[in-house]
Amino acid sequence: MANASSIRPVVNLLREFSIPLMAGVVAALAWANISYDSYHHVIHDAIWDFQSLHFLTNDVFMVLFFGIAAVEITSNLAPGGSLNPLKNAVNPLLATVGGVLGPIGFFFLLNVFLGGPQLLRGWGIPTATDIAMAWLVARVVFGAAHPCVSFLLLLAVADDAISLAIIAIFYPAPDLSPHPLWLLLVLLGALIALFLNRFRVKNYWPYLILGGVCSWLGLHQAHLHPALALVFVVPFMPHKNSAPAETVFDQPENRAPSTLLAFEHDWKLIVDFGLFLFGLCNAGVKFSAVGPITAIIFLALLLGKTLGVAGFAYLGNALGFNLPKGVGPKEVFVTGLVAGVGLTVALFVAGEAFADPKLQDAAKMGALASSAIGPLAFVAGRVLKIKRKTEPAA
Repeated sequence: MANASSIRPVVNLLREFSIPLMAGVVAALAWANISYDSYHHVIHDAIWDFQSLHFLTNDVFMVLFFGIAAVEITSNLAPGGSLNPLKNAVNPLLATVGGVLGPIGFFFLLNVFLGGPQLLRGWGIPTATDIAMAWLVARVVFGAAHPCVSFLLLLAVADDAISLAIIAIFYPAPDLSPHPLWLLLVLLGALIALFLNRFRVKNYWPYLILGGVCSWLGLHQAHLHPALALVFVVPFMPHKNSAPAETVFDQPENRAPSTLLAFEHDWKLIVDFGLFLFGLCNAGVKFSAVGPITAIIFLALLLGKTLGVAGFAYLGNALGFNLPKGVGPKEVFVTGLVAGVGLTVALFVAGEAFADPKLQDAAKMGALASSAIGPLAFVAGRVLKIKRKTEPAA
């Protein structure tokens, strides 16, 4: 496995810095601004009279993306996870509430001055934090061992869970009325997964094929977004809190010790690199597409996330739910700033929020612009003289 050993550091570096996603975003922006008609044809037209690349990416591939997110949420809720017992997570969970309500409040406030009724549907776009990008920025700003990094990760996982619910409830398929009866198939998928768990089925494939397909069909036929299908299945996979192997290059004896973590181990590499397609299919907007909704979304993420996270974290501290040791006012402020990087999920919601292509593109520009919050957080960390912590305390 000499070749695998030499490739592994490169693969891990690409994943750590979200290079596939960023490469897809850059490629989409370049392509759309050089030849928008060509871009639109390849991305949105049916392939061999089947489905478009956009559908296959957003409605099929993203099932795996949100499935991996569900793994993170489930692991954090399990015994030994950072959300268990819940008293350990009260402050970051309160900060999560602020990180959702803050952007929504700023969205509506800014819309009064900059927008209009036609933009109101975009309120859900600035609610989520890009887990991968925010984690990367936090490690650069605070250092890998700083308590703010785990605080932020917990916050990001929780507010992405809320965003999943927002997508499912408030952003059904456009121009189609919901058909709630089909949600019984989603329930059936979850019950199948529970049944498999009770009979100690350790292989994750039955969970994906039986439970996942039922859930996907139920959401699709109910005119809700089917990308959330595995969110109702993954929590039932047998699991325990042990760190999974880092990549597919690890030896079999080092592989994940539970069904849940085996699923994450086997698919996370594919998801991380597959995000290139997500970026390619969703970030292709013209620079001329900038409009009021662009500024509203960017400012809602920048101001709403920062003030919402910091304000609710301070409130929790005042109520007796203490901040982690080593986390003070300036660290919480910068953590809220980092949480404003909404890129991935914000792009996803922007694609669902507006049927009008012009509004959709302008909204996506706001989501893309939030990536600039990362460098801003780095500057804030230096100005506020935040001490980086790269090694755990002895």
